[in-house]
Amino acid sequence: MCYRQMGARGSKPLLFLNDPPLWALLRSANLNPMAKLSLGSRLFLSHMLVMLVGLGSFVSLAKISSPRMFVLRLEELESQGFITVRSAKTYLIRGFETAWNRSSLWAIIFGASAAGGLSFLAADRIMQPLDRLKLATKNLAEGDLQSRMPPSDIPELEELGQSFNRMADSLENVEQQRRELVSDLTHELRSPLTVVRGYLEQLAEGTIAGDPELYQRLVGETRRLERLTVDLQELSKVEAGYLSIQRQPLDLYPLLAKLQQRFADQLLEDGPELILAVQPPLPTVLADPDRAEQILVNLIGNAVRYTPSGAITIDAYLCTNRKDMEKENLLWVTVTDTGIGIAEGDLPYVFERFWRADKSRSRYSGGTGLGLAIAKRLVELQGGSLTVTSTLGQGSEFRFSLPLV
Repeated sequence: MCYRQMGARGSKPLLFLNDPPLWALLRSANLNPMAKLSLGSRLFLSHMLVMLVGLGSFVSLAKISSPRMFVLRLEELESQGFITVRSAKTYLIRGFETAWNRSSLWAIIFGASAAGGLSFLAADRIMQPLDRLKLATKNLAEGDLQSRMPPSDIPELEELGQSFNRMADSLENVEQQRRELVSDLTHELRSPLTVVRGYLEQLAEGTIAGDPELYQRLVGETRRLERLTVDLQELSKVEAGYLSIQRQPLDLYPLLAKLQQRFADQLLEDGPELILAVQPPLPTVLADPDRAEQILVNLIGNAVRYTPSGAITIDAYLCTNRKDMEKENLLWVTVTDTGIGIAEGDLPYVFERFWRADKSRSRYSGGTGLGLAIAKRLVELQGGSLTVTSTLGQGSEFRFSLPLV
């Protein structure tokens, strides 16, 4: 819809109601006078604007109503015979207006000064933590992961500062884990590469002769590197969420029986005994069959590696909540061994990458130090949890849960 003005040559559009307002046009043309003002300046100007509007309203209303009320008061006094002011009325009104104008001017000056000072202090108080946040963000972007926000007495800014500190803590933790991962990975790769290089150099120099045993050692080291690469790739997929989990109704007993038979065939006569304590039928769980097998292989393999003799027991049961004596919607599977155990101070680090219970144990036993970390993430991706209890010198129990159908 538009209005048109008639002219000699016809109609001419003057104003379209649906045209963008002037403020939007100024903003689009970067002509907004507030565009480049800082938050502190905007707060200050907003306080001053509120103060000026208040003073302006006060002065305007007083200017309009005060003389009239003053005249009415004079007429009331004259009618009551208290004073004769008819001849001096004009003079008194002018004097009143002069006094009122002067007092209003001084009131505006002192009021504006006081309001301006308070507005400046209030804006500066708000801007100080924001300036600190700006500096802390800049330092964090430049690599200073120790940069933190101090406490603030303004609740909203205190919450903002706490959020920034949590983000900084998370970034620092990620950076620390990255450094530890690089260090651990370098250490893990150095050992087999050093062995392979040493043997190859001696073969090239002719100081040793090649034989099947030597070649088997080289094959073993290359397989170890291959396992490490595969485990790292698997762990990276799990932690990044790229690993697909196909959950479906699953009966765990056939899987437990198959793994018990597989590992039992690999154990030596003087090794530990692998016992399947659970009896069928088991409640059906909702899990990925391949990932459930991978979890059990990691846990059972870890128990076999750390249990030179004794027994390894696989069990499963439904847990009862003691508070209300109701069964949880979870099936718990345990792998218990009588091996070397884990010290109490080491338990918080069991599921970290490249962690080993026995720091002095030879790395040629086949472990990469990633199996438990992978198992924990796979359990969590399927809606369960993985825990461990252990006593040094007596054995360990790894316990994980899977949701029931």
